[in-house]
Amino acid sequence: MLYELIAIVRPGSLKEVKEIARNAGAQVLRSGGVVRGYTNWGTFTLPKPTTKHQARYSEGWHFIMRFDSSGPVQSAVRRTLSLDPRMIRFSVVKLGNKLEEINHVPGKVEWNLEKSSLADSIGGQDSGSS
Repeated sequence: MLYELIAIVRPGSLKEVKEIARNAGAQVLRSGGVVRGYTNWGTFTLPKPTTKHQARYSEGWHFIMRFDSSGPVQSAVRRTLSLDPRMIRFSVVKLGNKLEEINHVPGKVEWNLEKSSLADSIGGQDSGSS
């Protein structure tokens, strides 16, 4: 099954982010899974300040890892990340489980720079909708 891990690491050194991503990837590989790719999105301000492990954060490093593995391996990665005090927040999303659903999915996740497309469709500028 193909999964996407979206993680936010406490601000600080890029070395910590790489170490966390490397450990998660190594856990997948040791269990017979495949890491399709990593994407580092850099530091962003969080939507609202978050408290984790008795520290308050307003920004964090964001990275994404796409990987193929079984369900129990995905659960083990989640458990490992939840115990790491450097993690602010993370989420694992299942992208698909059949080959025809996931064979076209690349390993790298590009950042969408077109911010106006959603606002345009919500703003009612699409005259064809009813």
